[in-house]
Amino acid sequence: MDPKSMKGFSFFLHSIGRVFSFFFSYGWRIRRTKVFILIGLLPVAMAALIRIPQAFSQSEYIRGMTVFSNMIMVFYLQFLILILALFFGSSICSEEVESKTLTYLTTRPVSKSAVVLGKYAAYILLMGFIVTTGIILAFIILNFENLLDLSLYKILGRDIGVLLLGLICYTAFFTFLGTVIKKSILFGLVFAFGWENVIQYFPGSTQKFTIVHYLKSLLPASSSPHFSFLTFRLESTAPGNSIFMLFLIAAGFLFLACLVFTFKEYIYED
Repeated sequence: MDPKSMKGFSFFLHSIGRVFSFFFSYGWRIRRTKVFILIGLLPVAMAALIRIPQAFSQSEYIRGMTVFSNMIMVFYLQFLILILALFFGSSICSEEVESKTLTYLTTRPVSKSAVVLGKYAAYILLMGFIVTTGIILAFIILNFENLLDLSLYKILGRDIGVLLLGLICYTAFFTFLGTVIKKSILFGLVFAFGWENVIQYFPGSTQKFTIVHYLKSLLPASSSPHFSFLTFRLESTAPGNSIFMLFLIAAGFLFLACLVFTFKEYIYED
């Protein structure tokens, strides 16, 4: 790479960093984030409500990891990361247009692609904090008596990794959706709670047209008689192929989002 190209690439990365720094700090201050922090702590309250009665009851004991790996993960995998990705991802481009700050951003020596990538990275990290904080606290509450069992932390790390991959992939898709569709929240809700939550249960290769299929393929099949929500009717893809597909989907939609946002002419409404 010639020195001029190297200098341009270095400036591009610096621009992404500046955008990331600003919006990561800004993201913590907005009302939307505070609401999602509270929602993200609901599984913690759920875990406490399950464990406290068990401590004083003689009824059948359900292992903490059984509850954690099924009921808690269902909430995160099929609701919370979808909602987070939808509202943060679709706003990456649309909020600059709706608040008429796009003109201000583009008068600075920062490319539109750098704006997209910087905000995307900032919101991914912010959402990652929300998700991991709640799931770690729920894990501790549900497995308090077994915290010295190191094998449990392997499961925790795997589950957190799957959720973060979900955030990366869904946010890239909703970022793209926000660049091409005006009312992207409505279309996103249909996709998230229509397509993703219905097609995943179709038999055969049809379920592979959902993102959640590849996320669930990274989780082990449940042998527990108590819960099996996550792997119901799942015809899993190999873990290596699932990870590849998730990163391919994320990179593809993020590239398309940058492309559309760079060349599309946005008309401001009064």
